[in-house]
Amino acid sequence: MKRLLVAVAAAGFLAVTGSANAADSVTIQLKWVADAQFAGYFVAQDKGYYKAVGLDVTIKPGGPDIAPEQVLAAGGADVIVDWMTAALAAREKGVPLTNVAQIFQREGLELTCLKSSGVKSPKDFKGRTLGVWFYGNEYPFYAWMHKLGMATEGGPNGVKVLKQNFNVDPLLQKQADCISTMTYNEYHQVLEAGIKPSQLVVFKYSDEGVGVLEDGLYANGDKLKDPHYADVMARFVAASIKGWAYAVKHIDEGAKISLAADTTGAQNAAHQKSMMAEVAKLILDSKNPIGYLNVADYNRTVKELQEQKIITKTPEGAYTHAVYDAAKKVKM
Repeated sequence: MKRLLVAVAAAGFLAVTGSANAADSVTIQLKWVADAQFAGYFVAQDKGYYKAVGLDVTIKPGGPDIAPEQVLAAGGADVIVDWMTAALAAREKGVPLTNVAQIFQREGLELTCLKSSGVKSPKDFKGRTLGVWFYGNEYPFYAWMHKLGMATEGGPNGVKVLKQNFNVDPLLQKQADCISTMTYNEYHQVLEAGIKPSQLVVFKYSDEGVGVLEDGLYANGDKLKDPHYADVMARFVAASIKGWAYAVKHIDEGAKISLAADTTGAQNAAHQKSMMAEVAKLILDSKNPIGYLNVADYNRTVKELQEQKIITKTPEGAYTHAVYDAAKKVKM
């Protein structure tokens, strides 16, 4: 930890003095496809914020079969967007992930059910089929089922888990009684399919006592000992925070820039605008500035994972405020 603080202190000096000359290349791996969930990075790229701090940034979109922590471990990215549950689980398996900035201050994960299924409360999950995302997204679900004392292998006293893709088809086609949704994305996809809010029952994980930290920025903790890498991360965090601050203040423009970043043509303007508005609610927090990791929230997430035995050890070096502190000194 002492070496990390020294490295980041040196990074802060480089960032403040502007001694970096040639642009440093940075690749960020997103947790999902290119959309307004990641508006801050697209805005930082579009507005030239990365370029202004001497960075040449490549933004790699993700998908349902891409685990960002594995991409970083394989050297395919310098920094990733990940949920803390997946990051800590990967860290215990040997991937040196360190949280350097916490972008989402509130959780957006929920379970959305058709009211016609008869599900009114969590106790009604017994014997039901529930859609769950994997590749690290399943940990909050299993933590919740553990709290409920509900088996996940099926049967009349347990739930059947359906591995859910990136769409809401299992609910629309009634393959599942409930599916995983985010407040800013899939929930609106359900509404856009013609289903009214009055026809749905929604359970927010945070309301059920299993809220865990979602989108954060994770760097290679071992490499943070290198002053140059630490400096690059500080500049990246600074520019990204500026991008997010702009995006949440300019909803329409943030949505437009995010839509332009999608090269698949799968997104539409109306959905991106609603998504941007909902994402802003998760980022803006009266207690914590954009990018700051609240240690109490971190400890809560760790406790959830330990109770479920997803992690068995108390993490060390899983987060640092040093990069964030250095980022605040970067001249923009």
